[in-house]
Amino acid sequence: MPPLTTMVEVSRRLDEQIRHGVFPAGSRLPGERELAAQLGVSRTTLRQALGSLEADGRVTRSAQRGWFVAPHTFGEPPSTLQTFTEMALARGLRPTTRVLVQKRRPASLDEAQKLRIAPAADVIELRRLRGMDDTPVCVDTVVLVHGRAAALLSVDLTDTSLYQALERHCGLTIHRSAYSVQAVAADATLADLLRIDPGDPVLAGREVAYTSDAVPILIGDNRYRGDAYVFEAELYRAGARNA
Repeated sequence: MPPLTTMVEVSRRLDEQIRHGVFPAGSRLPGERELAAQLGVSRTTLRQALGSLEADGRVTRSAQRGWFVAPHTFGEPPSTLQTFTEMALARGLRPTTRVLVQKRRPASLDEAQKLRIAPAADVIELRRLRGMDDTPVCVDTVVLVHGRAAALLSVDLTDTSLYQALERHCGLTIHRSAYSVQAVAADATLADLLRIDPGDPVLAGREVAYTSDAVPILIGDNRYRGDAYVFEAELYRAGARNA
């Protein structure tokens, strides 16, 4: 293979390696010195090539941790409620789940109001690290009414869809979700889990999910890497639906 001499050639070679899985989505690239030696170019040329790939959204840069291949971007189609597992599988990716918290505790006043239960009534708190092809993209915290989903306390939810577990073990089916999204900054704990830097942007998705007869089943707080999630919606002006 002829030696690489220009920034364009280096960026093309790196792009090919990314597309062929030499450097998988979300993975950390070798250090600049090592990568420049592998490609047989100067670090100046390598940095120019990486800057070009960054501008194209192929790689991302962390001031503290180096260069990373951009993770797969995902999101639900407009007006469609999909589980994390469904979103991953639809893109040909392997969904993963690591359970961080799975416990019974009293509900807060805000949780009790949203779930329509008595203050301090028992709820189940689940916190999970969700990933695609071993790339962490979301920390998901869910609170459910214990009286409606008690069976989940004894279920192994590793690499499992929560919606499917609710149907299988509790006889509950989620029909709709009231969902909002807000940009926030990652704290040190969240940044460590998502392999980003503290202060990096994340999308906080908050929801209340209901059965078909409008009974609230869960409230959720989902923290997505800002470079891995796209929220889509169809918006109409007042009176435009029938226009």
